[in-house]
Amino acid sequence: MHSKAINNAKNDLANYSLHLADSSLIMGHRLSEWTGHGPMLEQDIAISNIALDLIGQARNFYQYAAEIINSTKEDEKDITEDNLAYLRDVHEFKNLLITELPNGDWAQTIGKIFFFSVWQFYFYQKLIYSEDKQLAAIAEKSLKEVTYHVRWSSEWVIRLGDGTEESKKRMQKAISQLWPYTGEMFIAAAFESDLENRVYTPISSIKNDWLEKIKTVLEEATIDFPAEKTWMQSGGKEGIHTEHLGYILAEMQFLQRAYPGLKW
Repeated sequence: MHSKAINNAKNDLANYSLHLADSSLIMGHRLSEWTGHGPMLEQDIAISNIALDLIGQARNFYQYAAEIINSTKEDEKDITEDNLAYLRDVHEFKNLLITELPNGDWAQTIGKIFFFSVWQFYFYQKLIYSEDKQLAAIAEKSLKEVTYHVRWSSEWVIRLGDGTEESKKRMQKAISQLWPYTGEMFIAAAFESDLENRVYTPISSIKNDWLEKIKTVLEEATIDFPAEKTWMQSGGKEGIHTEHLGYILAEMQFLQRAYPGLKW
């Protein structure tokens, strides 16, 4: 393969890894905001552990992205996972938009975890068969954690939807408000399209499985399924974000930017 083609393939792979890392990091950071504020101690601990799982996944993807980027650089300064998490600007992040939305109430947060975790569950099931052994290994490790995330969030969707009149109303509202942000999960960015069938199965191939799982849980929760032809938000993978991401990064990146090169 020509050297330019090799570098293009590596750039796509780095962006792909960054997309997965960014989505997990931003979702994990958002969920960490619930620590100490959960509705009960057991669930406070549960959602904090889910946040830690996601941040752990992000670290693995960032480390791989840094390795790929460093292999294409000519200067001596190495990129690290910290550089990628703490020193990139808003437009450089490639996370799914749903991950950066405010937590809202408990139902809103549960809806976010539910949609995102089910997507991760089916996505990682495909990624474990990737020709890229590093991505496959990260997916295999992450799948064990995500399986729990799906079960936990599904149980809460059902508990709220089939609960009191107030909890049902809040869960229905959350599902309806979050739905327009789910379509982006199955729309391939340019860097994904170039890697399809070589690194992983096309992202669109998991949509039917995702939909069936969502429908099954919502039906048990007595929650109305949103209109599938709803107009969908997109742009996160290309660096086009909501106003919320800037505030997240301002808080998350402050220490590293205020004290460059700080070591723990």
